[in-house]
Amino acid sequence: MEAIRWENHTLYLLDQTRLPTVENWRRYTDPFEVASAIRTMVVRGAPAIGVAAAYAMVLAARKDPDGSGRGQQMVRAKEALAASRPTAVNLFWALDRMERCGLSCGNDPDRLEAEAVAIHREDIATNQAMGLAGAALVPQKARILTHCNAGALATGGYGTALGVIRAAHAQGKVSMVYADETRPLLQGARLTAFELIRDQIPVTLICDDMAGALMAQGKVDLVVVGCDRMAANGDFANKIGTYSLAVLARYHHIPFYTALPSSTVDMSIPNGDHIPVEQRGGEEVLRFAGGQTGPLGAKTWNPAFDVTPHQLLSGIITERGVILPPFDQGLARWFRKI
Repeated sequence: MEAIRWENHTLYLLDQTRLPTVENWRRYTDPFEVASAIRTMVVRGAPAIGVAAAYAMVLAARKDPDGSGRGQQMVRAKEALAASRPTAVNLFWALDRMERCGLSCGNDPDRLEAEAVAIHREDIATNQAMGLAGAALVPQKARILTHCNAGALATGGYGTALGVIRAAHAQGKVSMVYADETRPLLQGARLTAFELIRDQIPVTLICDDMAGALMAQGKVDLVVVGCDRMAANGDFANKIGTYSLAVLARYHHIPFYTALPSSTVDMSIPNGDHIPVEQRGGEEVLRFAGGQTGPLGAKTWNPAFDVTPHQLLSGIITERGVILPPFDQGLARWFRKI
């Protein structure tokens, strides 16, 4: 399964706002339209946002055939893309990498395109390596709980948390995957369950507030989730509701892991207090699928992410292996080697 395609100097994105009922590929030749697609969650998931932004920078370079205003065009595109969503650090990592490539090659569109394609391919390879590393943590006949969508749809392909599940399933280890529906936009229901069914991996969809009861009945062996930004001490931001799951897992003595590539770690911030948390509009809480689900006039609070403290983590699954506590030391050693 894939959510991003690059063909003939054109970006195609699978519109994730319409899944699972409609599979619609949208065509993009303008970088500012890609920024809008990121902002409105046509494409979502930290790694996928980074890949889409890299291709958008190629579109910006190709906007000016004679090259006279190419640099200015790319600056404007980078600003628009950087403003599209604040939490996912992969976005800024990809933009900075494309900018460095542009500076070294004089913003040559062909070189920039090769760099964007490399980012896309590297993400898939990273996810596959991460999946194998995480699968080693999964016991036989495992019942795994996951939250939101951290699969092929959220990445360049294969997935982070779902990459672990895919690799473990290929090894015959997975008995059942429980997917939280993930309110308010139902990424678990619309996207994760959709992916798992497509791959013939057993899945049971649950409402978010059922996870604790499921754990209390002894039906969860481990929890694995994705990550949108991790601080240097291991605190991490992920889809709202992740922190609650971590607390529940700790109470029930269930291993709790996050899976992420190196591009998701932000070593410039010491802890989760420094992670910007995106605030989204109240209409996502008051309405869904065109229908009113809350009373008009009700106040809303709608953070897209929450921050889970590192003390609740059992381990960090990466493309280089699994980092165990103390996470600040493990991450520091890891980044010294990169």
